[in-house]
Formats: sequence, C-alpha cells, structure tokens
Amino acid sequence: MYRPKRWQINPAQPAAAELAARLKTSPLIAQILLNRGISNYDDAQAFLKPSLLMLADPSLIPGLSAAAARVAKAIRDREKIVIYGDYDVDGITATSILWHAITLLGGSVATYIPHRIDEGYGLNPEAIGQIIDEGARLIVTVDCGITAMEPVKVARERGVDLIVTDHHDWHGEPPLLPDCFGVVHPRLPGTKYPNGNLCGAGVAFKLAWAIGQNISGAARVSESFREFLVEATALAALGTIADVVPLVGENRVLAHFGLGGLQQSKLTGIRALIESANLTGKNLDSYHVGFLLAPRLNACGRLGHANLAVEMMTTASEERAKEIAVYLEGQNQDRQGVEKLILEQALAQVESNGWGDNRNRALVLAAEGWHAGVIGIVASRIVERFCRPVVMISLNGDSGQGSARSIAGFHLAHAMESCSSHLVSYGGHEMAAGLKIQADRVEDFRRAFCEIAAGNVTDEMLVPQLRLESTADLSQITAPLVKELQRLAPFGHGNRKPLLCIDAATVATPPRRVGKTGDHLQLTVKQDRQMIRCIAFQCGDLIDRLSPNTAVRLAVEPCINEFNGRSSVELEVKDFQFAGG
Repeated sequence: MYRPKRWQINPAQPAAAELAARLKTSPLIAQILLNRGISNYDDAQAFLKPSLLMLADPSLIPGLSAAAARVAKAIRDREKIVIYGDYDVDGITATSILWHAITLLGGSVATYIPHRIDEGYGLNPEAIGQIIDEGARLIVTVDCGITAMEPVKVARERGVDLIVTDHHDWHGEPPLLPDCFGVVHPRLPGTKYPNGNLCGAGVAFKLAWAIGQNISGAARVSESFREFLVEATALAALGTIADVVPLVGENRVLAHFGLGGLQQSKLTGIRALIESANLTGKNLDSYHVGFLLAPRLNACGRLGHANLAVEMMTTASEERAKEIAVYLEGQNQDRQGVEKLILEQALAQVESNGWGDNRNRALVLAAEGWHAGVIGIVASRIVERFCRPVVMISLNGDSGQGSARSIAGFHLAHAMESCSSHLVSYGGHEMAAGLKIQADRVEDFRRAFCEIAAGNVTDEMLVPQLRLESTADLSQITAPLVKELQRLAPFGHGNRKPLLCIDAATVATPPRRVGKTGDHLQLTVKQDRQMIRCIAFQCGDLIDRLSPNTAVRLAVEPCINEFNGRSSVELEVKDFQFAGG
C-alpha cells in the first residue's frame, strides 16, 4: 500500500562544479560527495577509490593488543581456545574469521554458538561451565559479552581466562564492564580508534590481524597470513552489511573489498552459500548480501542452530558445505512462511486494539507461540509500515523473549535501560535490541516503553523520510551517469543509495499494474522531449491518479534494466508528489 513520505532535498552545493572538475566526474557525483560531508579532493579520492591501506591500526582498539598477545600465547602453548559467538550473521562470520586465523597459525581451537531459543543471546553460565569442562583454557567471545557480568565470573572462579570482544552498547556510564582478562571494544571511553562503528566481524578481523602480527613478531604478518586477511574481508563484508553498521570509513573499505572477493573466495562455505542462492558468477553488491545471502545464514539460527552455518564456513568439506547450504535454503523458505503468519497475527493485534493511529508512538506486541527466532524480522516489517519503534515478544508460559527495532532518532538501548525494572535482561544498540521478560510484566513494560516513546517520538518522525541528493533533469539520467553512481557503492546504512528529485515531469502513457497481485506500477514519464520508463513498487493503488499528462514530481533511483540481453536506463520511483498535494 502506498504511503506518502516526507522529502528532504539537499540544496545545490556551490563547490560541486570545482570538485567535479578536479575529480573529472559529473557535478552530480560531486554534489553527492559534498552531501556526505566529503569536501576536499583527497577525501573524495579515498571515497571513490578505497584501499586496504586505509584500514586503521588494530592496536588503537582498547584492549586489543593485550588480547592478541594472550591468544598468541595460547597458540604457542597449544592451549585449547574456544570462540564463543552469536547466532546471527555478524556472530557467525566473526567466529569464522577467528577460527580460520587461529587454525592457520597452528592453534587448537573450537567454537560455541548458543541456541537462540534454548539459551538466548550472549554468554550463559551453563555454557561457560560446559566449555571449561571440555578442556578450554582460553575463551574469546565475538559479537557478544559486553553486559555478561555473571557468566564471566564462572570462568574467573575456575581459573580460565576469558576475553570479551564486542561492539554493542554497555550498561552504565561510566561503562560497567565484565571482570575478565580483557575487553576489546572500539568505542570504550578514551579510545583513539577512528571507527567506533565496527561490527563484531570487523572487531574479529582486527583481532585476527593483531594475532598474526604477534606471532610474526613484527608489524608485517607472514605472506600466507596476509593472503588470509585479504580473503577474510569477504567474511567481514558479510557481517558488516548484514549487521547494518554505517558503510563509511573502514567499514566501507571492508565491504568494498569483501564484496569484490566473494566470487573469488577460496572458502568452501562461501562458495556453497553463493551457489545455493544462484549467484555464482554474478557481480555481488550489498543488496545480494543483505537480502539473499545473509537471510540464508540467519535462517538456521532463527529456526534451528547456527552452529551449522559456522561448520559450513569453517570445517566442512566441499560436499558437506553444499549439503548445509541446501539445508539453509530450506530453512530460509520455512522462515518466510513463519514470518508471514506472525506478521498477519501482529497486524491483526494492532488493528483490534486500535494502536495504529498517531496517538501511539510505539508498538509493543506479544503473543503465545510466536517463534522467537523470527520476531525480529517481523518487527522490522511493522516499523516499515507504521514508522515507529516496535517490540515483538514471544511468550512461552511464564516467560517471554523479545526483539525490538527502531526509527531514526529513538535510541532503543537507552529506552530499554529506562524500562529495565520490568525486564529480566536486555541488550542491543540504537536501532535493534533484544530482551527477556516475565509474562506478568509485559503490560507494565508496554506502558513504560510507550510513555518513553510518547515523550521522544515527534509527529515528524512518524512520517517516513526520503533524503534526496539533488534535483535533476531527465536529460541528465544517462547510462554513463548510472555507471558513475556505482562508484559510490557499496550502499547501505550511512551511505544510502542516491535518490534524485525529478521536477516538472508529466505522465506520458497510461500506467499499468504489474506483479502477481498488481501491487506495482509501470509507467513512462516525460520532461520536455525526454522520456524514460519507470517502475514504482507498492504503488498500484495510485493508478487512478497517474493518467496521461498528469503533472508529477518524482523521487527516483536511476538504474540499468537488463532484459533479453538489452540494457536501458530506468527509474525506480520511491515516491510521487502531485500538484495540490
């Protein structure tokens, strides 16, 4: 269903022409760079031509040097190391990066991934005890652990070193940190590290790099380990894009080189994953990772156990990796069915309670039997529909497990902390969080959470916003321009796909509904003598407003449409504006 959006169009940048001339690119590309705060030639060149030399020194991350030295000692002394990871794509890839690094360096290493439903997110005392019983002398967490005060005590009491590597928000200010051998986190107070937005896989990549340096005894790692680090950017890119961290700075570098290396990867698991998604031989971008590859990796953690995905990425033979990839594809299809059912039930709950209007600045939905591994995805779907923070809670008897998703400007982790008296536990960051709650506290939590939202979510925030780079004429939208726009990729959080405003256009031909259920529109628009074909997804109900010669203003993403071996420029319309509103 079509929902009008709030447009914010960047004004023309006077410096664009000069920057474009120096870069030998179009003024529109220069305008987009300036919109992103990139104003000088050197920074613009670095953005357009990422280099692995731009990656920051790992030792700048607080706690990392000491952690790397301890892991290196364990490798030399043949101590058993266990990597304790999370069950999402970021955790799976972070676990895999460290496993490959330690294995390549001759260490004795195993992995542990908690079961999403049975154990929940993060460290738990029982798992730590079991890992130690099985002979671990060093435990390294990835993508979790920053709030695990009690579980780390088990390791300390039993004389086993535990290192926490994480990127999520901590509790308290100043930070209340786990009492363990060391904490590695890119945002700890006092840090000189330039990228506080590393994901878990990014932190693991930097730790692996520093372990390699420690083993070699020099800033330069061995040639074989250097080749591994370049290979590991593919895993880091999967985690970085899937975890929706800002694709700027070194995150952009990791994503750029990792995406480029996916198809050439020597890792059996990555090849099997790409093959299962029918992407072998194709140029992969952030869309393929976010919507085709990542959901397959996530599926086993949502409906089964994520250790299968870790096995595929680490120890599996080629035959076994293909077998797991096929299984993950089936799990992903099952997940889609479960997701659809829960979404229908959640929307019915909103409607029956009258929670869909603007008086309600947040939604807290709960039901018995909702699959806890899928509710996070459903929360995202509901945020897209209602443009407000959403908490989904799966109830199981006396207890509940929840996932939350937010909108820009409403910090979930802070809101959870304010509601913590109603929760058993919680964790996360600004845009996504998880929680555990007793069933009899759900209504108290709903009132408290919605009260916080009422004081922080403005009327403006309830309308989806489109940020447009510039106004452009149809005559500017050419194949060379679309190719130039691709130099700004990879696109994602923090580096959005460029949206352009087309002013004073008219509908040239009668639009027609397309898609299985006619939800989308196909039309042609014109401006002066220029005509171009458009596709507008989820805008089928606008067909009566788009008759020929109707004046429209368009928010568009230019793209190349490949069909029957022919390429043509097309506009994907993200929103329409009509004369008179």
